[in-house]
Amino acid sequence: MDKSVADRAAAVADIEDGMTIMVGGFGGSGAPIELIHALIDRFRATGSPGKLTIINNNAGNGRIGIAAMIDAGMVAKMICSFPRSADPRAFTEKYLVGDIGLELVPQGTLAERIRAGGAGIPAFYTPTSYGTELAKGKPVAEFDGRMYVQERWLRADVAIIKAELADRQGNLTYRKAARNFSPLMAAAASLTIVQATRIVEPGTIDPEQVITPGLFVNRIVEIADAQQEEALMRAEVAY
Repeated sequence: MDKSVADRAAAVADIEDGMTIMVGGFGGSGAPIELIHALIDRFRATGSPGKLTIINNNAGNGRIGIAAMIDAGMVAKMICSFPRSADPRAFTEKYLVGDIGLELVPQGTLAERIRAGGAGIPAFYTPTSYGTELAKGKPVAEFDGRMYVQERWLRADVAIIKAELADRQGNLTYRKAARNFSPLMAAAASLTIVQATRIVEPGTIDPEQVITPGLFVNRIVEIADAQQEEALMRAEVAY
């Protein structure tokens, strides 16, 4: 099955208002900037999709990527570990006036909640956050003399991720640290959309090098000249 699509607009065309979207990336590493900006273009043209819940490691930087989505008024809630990162002004401005919600999740817990979503595990226990405000209202239990907090899985309607190589059947490799959250998110979403630096024919990628099997991928678009978040920030680009 050929999962490639012609362009970035077609890749994100059926994302709807109110959806929960997992966005790959650890800072700029692995951030699918072009797919995010395609969503912003559609919002500006049609007013949709809005009222989104975004799951990412942070809440965006500068005036590009997720931060640009927040600036545009597309995001109702962030689920993340670092709402304040290199340049968090977009999120900070909206949060201080009550225009965006926040669910703060420790980074390791965030990764495990996403992994649990992909593995079909609805809840698990972790000692992280016990005795803090982040554990307020959550079930707790004692195991072997230590207190643990119950955390629920995270699943999403859509995952938007960035890969290095993809074959037309959806098998993916990643470039170094760009691997980060993306394999977990691909497994935890109902629809996984990928921007890949290069799309190759099936059989081209050594099976031993495949990180995300095509089973978890629905749609791929080739973006050969993908932009890097940090470079855009240094150039003071505002999308």
